[in-house]
Amino acid sequence: MIRIARLNASRLIRSGPFRRRANIVLSIVVSVAMMGLLAAGAGAIPPLGSALDPGAGVWDSAADGRPVKTETIRLDGMHAAATVSFDTAGVPTMHAGSEEDLFLVEGYVQARFRLSQMDLERRTAEGRLAELAGSPAVDSDTFELQTGLLRTAQANWSATPPDSEQGKALTAFSQGVNDRLAEVRRDGDWPTIFALTGVHPRDWTPVDSLAVQGVLTQVLSYTTLPLKLDKLNSSLGPELTKAWFPVQSPTAQRPYDTGPYQNLGIAPLPADADAAATPTSASSGSAGSPASPASPASTSAASIDGLLAQYARLSDDSQIHSYPDSNAWAANGPEVADGRAMLAGDPHLQLSLPSYWFQVALSAPSMTVSGASLVGLPGVVIGRNAAISWSMTAVQNQSTYFYSEKTSPDHPGQYFWQGAWRDMQRVHYTIPVRGASTVSLDVDLTVHGPVLSHDNGQTISVNWTGDYPSQSLAAMLAVDKAQSWNQFHEALRGWHAPTLNFAYADGQGDIGIVAAGYFPLVKTGQPWLPLPGTGEDDVAGAIPYDAQPQVYDPPDHVVVSTNQRPVSADYPYYIGTSFYFDYGYRTAQIHSNLDGRSNLTAADFTAQQTDVTDYLSTLIVPKLAAALKDAPLDARQRQAFQALTSWDHQMTTPSVGASVWSTFWKDYLSAVFQPWWDAKKVPTGDDGAPEVGTDVPSLMEDLQAWTLGDQDNPAFSPPGRTGTATTVMRTAFAQAVTDLRKQLGGDPKTWTWGRLHTREIPALSKAPGLGYGPFPAGGDGWTVDAADGGMNSAFGPSWRMVVDWTGPQQATAAAIYPGGQSENPLSPWYQNLVSDWWNGRLRPMPWPDDPAPRSGVVWTLRAGG
Repeated sequence: MIRIARLNASRLIRSGPFRRRANIVLSIVVSVAMMGLLAAGAGAIPPLGSALDPGAGVWDSAADGRPVKTETIRLDGMHAAATVSFDTAGVPTMHAGSEEDLFLVEGYVQARFRLSQMDLERRTAEGRLAELAGSPAVDSDTFELQTGLLRTAQANWSATPPDSEQGKALTAFSQGVNDRLAEVRRDGDWPTIFALTGVHPRDWTPVDSLAVQGVLTQVLSYTTLPLKLDKLNSSLGPELTKAWFPVQSPTAQRPYDTGPYQNLGIAPLPADADAAATPTSASSGSAGSPASPASPASTSAASIDGLLAQYARLSDDSQIHSYPDSNAWAANGPEVADGRAMLAGDPHLQLSLPSYWFQVALSAPSMTVSGASLVGLPGVVIGRNAAISWSMTAVQNQSTYFYSEKTSPDHPGQYFWQGAWRDMQRVHYTIPVRGASTVSLDVDLTVHGPVLSHDNGQTISVNWTGDYPSQSLAAMLAVDKAQSWNQFHEALRGWHAPTLNFAYADGQGDIGIVAAGYFPLVKTGQPWLPLPGTGEDDVAGAIPYDAQPQVYDPPDHVVVSTNQRPVSADYPYYIGTSFYFDYGYRTAQIHSNLDGRSNLTAADFTAQQTDVTDYLSTLIVPKLAAALKDAPLDARQRQAFQALTSWDHQMTTPSVGASVWSTFWKDYLSAVFQPWWDAKKVPTGDDGAPEVGTDVPSLMEDLQAWTLGDQDNPAFSPPGRTGTATTVMRTAFAQAVTDLRKQLGGDPKTWTWGRLHTREIPALSKAPGLGYGPFPAGGDGWTVDAADGGMNSAFGPSWRMVVDWTGPQQATAAAIYPGGQSENPLSPWYQNLVSDWWNGRLRPMPWPDDPAPRSGVVWTLRAGG
């Protein structure tokens, strides 16, 4: 019944004006279909009869879908009156007499529109999701409590002086959220998820905001690559692993920082959030005792299998970093029409309704800023103020290190480090589970970090940058108020995690990028693999801030960051292997559109954000054409060949050439590498090494380099076979035509990219029918308009922004994100921004002093509850 409802509703959703009506109808149909089950309870689902009471519960929460109206609101903690005015899309502009009142209002407004999302985010971060979602979320809670987002957030708050800028901002923001919670408790007007489950959110605290910030750090920097490379190393073999997954890519790269570089030594890292685990003295036993290890511990394959399988069971597949996508670029001088500076940014994240972002404009006597705020945090994360603008991309440096601890049955609860047996610290947690018994969890901590696995007699711990306390929010608030490159650069000195490339442009005509955050350094060993935990290969410190990648006003007037390696091969520090960084195709395409240009406008930058040119195909298709020139092709293969060679390299939905290219490249990768995987018995899947595919940068770059310049590379001749790039390309092309025929039918004229490739924006709740799509869509995993994650992509530009500076204190700025300000599917502001995003249109960003079009809705907020 539910499936039929979804199919019927999807036809309505496609029809534009009926989209919101479809959400309402589908919500009701699904609710009715589940009513009997939910009212009585079954299995892990407790009885929810009271939540389904007519006139209350779920039906009462639907009132939040009514249009927002002008009103006067009284809030505890306010010092003076403030106002919130909304534009026609629901974006608020907040005016207050002080920063504390401003952040209080920001907390209240976020909670007014995104209370369910805020609670889900903090529950995810703090290991309390199962209390709401039941047994399926226990693996997620276990992972988060082991990894330590909550411990780090608590340590951050403990280190924050209450009267500091960060302390006051977090306290005021929390007060605003709690003012909204007080209203909801008073009126019983709970959002649907709380009404259905009977589990209600507790008050918000500064620790919650810091934990939510930790989720972003985790999504952008926590990776399992060392574990997967270890699987390759032990099966494919060290020689091939080193050759095919090298530190430096074999292909040409475009770093934004080309040097010369400074080697400033090693900066100390702060004590991590688990600093209490740092041993201060040895227990019985010494380096010379029989129990001492004679050599560094090795990591057992079985223990890594178990750990990778544990990651694969996570209920939220976005908790670990997956896709290395984001774009940011800037130009100035003769490149720009008015001779000043211009910035474009589109960070790529998992898409959802509602979005990570909540758009705002904030105004107080000491701060005026507009842009994207992160739900659960005060301030603006990406945007502009009166003097500067900025966006960001993930650096992609190695931020996660795994350690194989030396343990022994003769030393229970201890590990061997720096010549002596040390006590582990143990932290105990209880995980409440809705509809089931509470789960007990003990987390052991070593000097390296939390222990993730004790499987098969092997103990694995993790050291990652999200485990180090930082004052990154204070740095972000300082960026919000910076008035020049020097102030911006100095503000980011305090930014620690996640490590980000901050792209910049200002009204003085300056541009630049600075990579800010922790760059951990290991003095010895092979940090791209799990390291022995006996002390020789510990993280020894970090790259000093002034030696981190950065560029300012380069002579070619262009800076570009798309997650490529930001520095060249002669950079004096290790920051990660080729596996960590993007292929560089988006960087190359953006440069091809910008280099040597003049009089670029904001419209040019906006158009580039939706560029679906496949840069790799411009390099490889001519080589494929040469390989097929004299090959015997059947009629269908000739049609496919003609479609490919007449193709304009645009991954547009009507394109047949796009389908042939994408399918060929996938089959080409498989034809080259899968025989090696098979011959070497490389384990893949949830508990194995990376599968051969188009989301492994190193293999992509290897095959590109060999096809362009080394067509007799031994890789084309796996064990028992001989071949060259030409013979393998012919085989892969024939396989691609066969695959397309099986998938799309026998007529190549119908093999359009839109039949293969779709996008969707799923609901954060995973509720059926409350997302957007899937619909046919252009782009692929390495076009500027990135659509990663397979043939149905739910990953891509989460926020698009262009800021054009025409002079000091003078700018035009526009932005869009794929969603809406409200989390309620019944609200007109639930997904009202998606259409503009889908079609590449930006909306003017509200600015407090501009007479921009308003909806006429104004809230007046005054002191008093």
